[in-house]
Amino acid sequence: MLEVLMIEDDIELAEILSEYLRGHDINVTNYDEPYTGMSAVATQYYDLLLLDLTLPNLDGLEVCKRVAKQKNIPIIISSARSDLDDKVRALEYGADDYIPKPYDPKELLARIQSLLRRYNKKGGKNEEKDKSSIFKIDKDSREVYFKDKKLELTRAEYEILTLLISKKGHVFSREAIAIESESINPESSNKSIDVIIGRLRAKIEEDPKKPKYIISVRGVGYKLES
Repeated sequence: MLEVLMIEDDIELAEILSEYLRGHDINVTNYDEPYTGMSAVATQYYDLLLLDLTLPNLDGLEVCKRVAKQKNIPIIISSARSDLDDKVRALEYGADDYIPKPYDPKELLARIQSLLRRYNKKGGKNEEKDKSSIFKIDKDSREVYFKDKKLELTRAEYEILTLLISKKGHVFSREAIAIESESINPESSNKSIDVIIGRLRAKIEEDPKKPKYIISVRGVGYKLES
């Protein structure tokens, strides 16, 4: 089943679309708040993002811009805004398609299927691939491969490592790591995060004391370089 992330604050519309798409083997997860939706797309696997533009707290164009920089994910804009400039900017920021509201769910389904064909998404292998990366994540089996070798990871190690991989070069504070990792208590001490990072370094670094991949940023947290 395909996994679609929707960021849409019209709950009634989201429910209608979700129910229709579910009948065509597409599971929809909707967030009505953009920051929560962006967190989900950064840390979980989705085949496609369906994005409204008129959102609370953050404009959808900015959401589109940020997501496109972070992830290689197809993006369809679903919006009642008819301004041509909005459409042009959305496509410039990384959107792949723009469907004006109102529309028939059948049209949305056709656009999703067409776009995913272009992205060569088959929906059967839930694996993130980046040919330039030495890390590969298989979300179905919750496995991470480093230089084509499977890493033996605890749940917490898996969650932290995949979070760092999802946004290479981005510095995560210890607090953010704790919040984004389901198996870690958000009130955990910084020391517990440091211990898990140390275990990860022992598994991927040639010299854990001089890491090349998981880098400490003094006074802030950690980032992944690869």
